[in-house]
Amino acid sequence: MRVHTLDLHFQGQTEIIAAYLIDTGKELALIETGPGSTLPTLLEGIRALGFAPEAVKHVFVTHIHLDHSGAAGWWAQQGATVYAHPKAVPHLVDPSKLIESAQRIYQDRMQTLWGDILPAPAERVVTLKDGDTVKLGKTIITAIDTPGHARHHHAYAIGDVCFTGDVAGMKLPHSSYVSVTAAPPQFDPVAYGDSLQRLHAANFSKLYLTHFGEVTDVAGHLSRYAARVEQCYECIADLLAQGLKGDALHEAYGKAERAIAIKAGVSDADWDKYEGANNTAMCADGIALFCEKSPK
Repeated sequence: MRVHTLDLHFQGQTEIIAAYLIDTGKELALIETGPGSTLPTLLEGIRALGFAPEAVKHVFVTHIHLDHSGAAGWWAQQGATVYAHPKAVPHLVDPSKLIESAQRIYQDRMQTLWGDILPAPAERVVTLKDGDTVKLGKTIITAIDTPGHARHHHAYAIGDVCFTGDVAGMKLPHSSYVSVTAAPPQFDPVAYGDSLQRLHAANFSKLYLTHFGEVTDVAGHLSRYAARVEQCYECIADLLAQGLKGDALHEAYGKAERAIAIKAGVSDADWDKYEGANNTAMCADGIALFCEKSPK
């Protein structure tokens, strides 16, 4: 089994969104599709590796946020089988609610950011529950239910490596700063902590982050990220207690995160990448939503 990391060059930036092509020796699988806007780049990347895109017959969706699975419907319409969490499947078959919600947020930037979001034919979508496996030749892919970022989130294990979607956060290669993925509406720090402990207990040798690339210090990364989830939750709870809302909350949280990133040596250019993939204002809203529903 070989893993190929495909940089989707989202909005012209490197190291923001990855998709992973899995070569089992007999069959090809894709973990993450990226948005429809990056589909041409994804197809070009597959061809550059010497494979035909039509040979990809299995597509694994970690969750239905558009930066991860926006192109899943396209793959299903080409005949690939798409695998996803039970709570994600209905939105792949009928993405109208996803599109409507995203349209309210992104308005005239919708097409530029996300491209076409196509419905997946129901017969091409397979529901995977926690612990379910898919065998491709000698390669076994196992779904791991990992809520915290989203309630419909799977990580996928192949042997002793794990493809984490958003549950292990965002970390640029060669950076020690880890950004907490907390977009609304389903951020939950308790579930997050439980999911991270579960991954930690699995003793994986390597993680593959969608944002971005491989992590080999697995135990260290998961421990640091669990602390960061709690830190960001406490930060927003404190800011809300001070009466900050809306733009004021966004600004204060953004400044707090930027200060942590600067201390970790993050350059202005890399900060733009972090913001491009995991915007602090949106994360502030996601954490605030949890705080408002579950006040301390």
